Amino acid sequence: MRTAVLAVLFAVTALSATVPAFAGDDRLDHYCARLGRDDHFNSNGQRLDNPAAIIRQDRANYHAFGVRDDEDEDDVFFRSKANRALLEAMLRNGRASKAVRAEIVNSTPVICVDIYEDFVNVELQ
Repeated sequence: MRTAVLAVLFAVTALSATVPAFAGDDRLDHYCARLGRDDHFNSNGQRLDNPAAIIRQDRANYHAFGVRDDEDEDDVFFRSKANRALLEAMLRNGRASKAVRAEIVNSTPVICVDIYEDFVNVELQ
């Protein structure tokens, strides 16, 4: 009996090691970018005061309008306008400290973004 229990425990342990803890935790993409002055204003010239909106504008500027800062890197995920529209919800589901959010709104930092299926994590470079 003890041998059977040990065999089952071994099989369960071996199987669990091959399955990721959360299917959505595989990083899809990563990039760093300078959030320059142009990224802090929308296409109508209105000042943006939301970190996600500023990051979204940066990606629209990069991919759709060709407005780029020297530090801007490419990404595949936000090439799509539909994916850029998800950015607010993705940041809400992800991680960016209060200090990072304040820096995004009040300055022109270089940020690094890890993109996952349902969320993004944002840090200062």
